[in-house]
Amino acid sequence: MLKSATRQASWRRANPAMYSAHLAVQRALGSGQLTRQCCEVCGAETVDAHHDRYDEPLNVRWLCRRHHVKLHHYGEDMFPIGRRREA
Repeated sequence: MLKSATRQASWRRANPAMYSAHLAVQRALGSGQLTRQCCEVCGAETVDAHHDRYDEPLNVRWLCRRHHVKLHHYGEDMFPIGRRREA
């Protein structure tokens, strides 16, 4: 258990599933099991891994910081590129 009082440590303690998924992505990138892709919205090369579901830690969407922040800010999937919409 982390004992640090930093903002990051507090977030990790409060969000264990998210932190675990983040670590899984980092391990998979390091081992070559997962390959970083371009932003699915604009094609930028510098991207974050976005989890739609934390119980599927290696199922990520690659979004640049701008589009990742927008996705979280608006709270909905504004960028369904490559995904089928349910009617």
